[in-house]
Amino acid sequence: MPHSLLISDLHLAPERPQISAQFSAFLLDTAPAAAALYILGDLFEYWAGDDDDDALGIEVARQLSALAAVGTRVYLMHGNRDVLMGQALAARCGAELVGDPLPVNLHGTPTLLSHGDALCTGDADYQRFRIYARDPGNQSKFLSRPLAGRREQMRGMRAQSEAAKQQKAEAIMDVAVDAVEALLRSHGYPRLIHGHTHRPARHVHHIDGHACERWVLGDWYDRGSYLRCDAAGCAPVTL
Repeated sequence: MPHSLLISDLHLAPERPQISAQFSAFLLDTAPAAAALYILGDLFEYWAGDDDDDALGIEVARQLSALAAVGTRVYLMHGNRDVLMGQALAARCGAELVGDPLPVNLHGTPTLLSHGDALCTGDADYQRFRIYARDPGNQSKFLSRPLAGRREQMRGMRAQSEAAKQQKAEAIMDVAVDAVEALLRSHGYPRLIHGHTHRPARHVHHIDGHACERWVLGDWYDRGSYLRCDAAGCAPVTL
């Protein structure tokens, strides 16, 4: 049966080679049978710009391009850690860089795809940073700096982010129900699939007489996972 695969929050980094190896195996053994692979953000732990010549980024692009070459369509969405992915990287991956949220007809079911961070409206500090980080002017200034300096700043920001999480209540780092329902209402009550929160689960939201399914994708910190969707529905798979 034709199907698509959806993943997010891989956070690929040189210091976690076992996850990079698992992702490589997934691209070789599982993904080629799919009509499409949707990567819903945070493919990398951080991305300093499309001129980054890190060996891991080069290898990931090569592997995704090979997957696209055998007929699986590859879609890349920005996450909060790799918001600087651009068209040059997408071209090297043989992928299409898509917007967030992304409405699709997923094997007969109207579906909305998102990274999910925009729905965490309880975290006001993060939402302010999200606006700053996605501003084209701010991105242009950052990308004009030497690559080594960008990498160093990214590593520092990553450490600050992890430290800040320790001071935040768990609830504000999850999606806000009112934000989810407003998004679903504005798009005609589709199914929603997103990542970001690292809380894999299936939810059903009852909105204005409509039952809307919401799938949350898992992260790849300890082991990989994906959501397989076809005409019969979706099912999570752990590698």
